[in-house]
Amino acid sequence: MEKAKLGNISYGEQYINTRRNAIRKELIKTSKNIDSGVIDTISDEDLKILFYLYDKYFFENYFINNFKGTINFALSRRMSKSAGSTTALKSNWAMPEEKEKYEIKIGVNFLFQYYELSREKTVAGIKTEDSLHALLITFEHELIHLIEFYLFGNSSCKKRRFKTMAENFFGHKGVYHSLITKSEILSSNYGLKIGDKVSFVHKNKIKYGYIYRINKRATIYFLDRKGIYIDSKGNRYLKAYISLELLKKE
Repeated sequence: MEKAKLGNISYGEQYINTRRNAIRKELIKTSKNIDSGVIDTISDEDLKILFYLYDKYFFENYFINNFKGTINFALSRRMSKSAGSTTALKSNWAMPEEKEKYEIKIGVNFLFQYYELSREKTVAGIKTEDSLHALLITFEHELIHLIEFYLFGNSSCKKRRFKTMAENFFGHKGVYHSLITKSEILSSNYGLKIGDKVSFVHKNKIKYGYIYRINKRATIYFLDRKGIYIDSKGNRYLKAYISLELLKKE
């Protein structure tokens, strides 16, 4: 395959599903960490294996045979809102390909938390069956970013070009992911959600406010005459970070 043809790939649904299933089986066979559809451990090396499997089954080994730059693979526990990200670390039209450098990063929390709640989990408009399936679709999404950066020097999953390539390459029906977040798990465990009115003890006094954000702790805005935050009605608020078990829903 030539570089110019990378952006014009278009496969049918059966072709995509057959090759995605082949990648799944080969990854399970090859990986030292992944032995089923349930991912409880994973390494950077698994992402590298996955990349070259996709290169083999979808891109006719274009990258292993032709690409002269560098592609790094990394896992992240700090990604709380994005399941993956792809960055062009070094890339411009005047740069020799040997100096081009990209990075594909996958957020592992979404994989490890996959079974914490029983709701449907979709990635790129596709209902996923297990955490490995979610990884594959997420990785495919990042591959489109990579190829856009490589071919055009920029990438945005909000643009028509990306959406067209994602559907033609991998049959993706959307660009957004609905995987389980830590915030969602905590909300479910404690029966609390963003926007809820709550009370809590602050400096030995009961304070009343609302939940603005939920991470490891909840970000609370509570009424206080000395507050530096003011709403449209002139009410003043202070901000506090409170453990969810210390909050009472009002």
